Amino acid sequence: MNATLDIATVRAFLLVADLQSFTRAAEALGTTQAAVSLKLQRLETLLGKRLVERSPRAVRLTADGADFLDRAHALMEAHDRAFEASAAQSLSLGISDHAAGPELVPLLERLHAMSANLTLAVTIGFSREMQDAYDAGELDAVIVRQEGSRRGGEKLADDEFGWFASQRFMVRKGEALPLATLAPPCGVRAIAVRALDKARIPWRERFVGGGVTAVVAAALAGLAIAPLARRIAPPGLVDIGPAHKLPRLGSSKVVLHSKVSDPAKLAALRAVAATFRSRATS
Repeated sequence: MNATLDIATVRAFLLVADLQSFTRAAEALGTTQAAVSLKLQRLETLLGKRLVERSPRAVRLTADGADFLDRAHALMEAHDRAFEASAAQSLSLGISDHAAGPELVPLLERLHAMSANLTLAVTIGFSREMQDAYDAGELDAVIVRQEGSRRGGEKLADDEFGWFASQRFMVRKGEALPLATLAPPCGVRAIAVRALDKARIPWRERFVGGGVTAVVAAALAGLAIAPLARRIAPPGLVDIGPAHKLPRLGSSKVVLHSKVSDPAKLAALRAVAATFRSRATS
């Protein structure tokens, strides 16, 4: 009997290997953990090799699993190329600048791995602007911070904010607190300014960036303090809030909104959600 590899099973293996979790892989595939586990068991039986080591805390590839990984990727790429002419699609995704963080690279990698034929149009901007564009039908989906009274969407992470600055940063006594922020209508800026005003702490805008990357650079350079989510604050910045008795900034939810109904796009967005959760909680 000639054995054949099932594309859906190989895709499940790749997701388990990348996300290191049967639960996250199941979320990405829109199925159950038990179904993913069964697929992996069938694949291991078919190949006659153990591909993953399962434990309560982690999932890791065996030596045979690592060896099969490159061939699995090659198979999926060949499969996608076979459908290239007839299955080309586009997905427009808006992401809040303050929500993107270190998850952006693995998100794009996962979208590419799901389908090499998927044309991506990714826009980074203010949560409010991304939400408005989504409401106007200009974007298929958005990953934004939950602001104001708006509810709904799929929660991806809970972010706690802090006052981040370079380790060598000094606040001179009697001077207004120098801030590095995005320009209005940035919701994180509004939270920080409101907290300082309520605490009657004088502040001044020392640096206004066109993106979080610029704001982070200003903080790393020692120019000012940046209100940031802990998840996106890079090495080299420390939360100086407690030491300087600055007001707590609280937390906010990062959510995914989507109107997508196409199966291929839905699969890609499920992978995005699972990848974001996996990276945000690791």
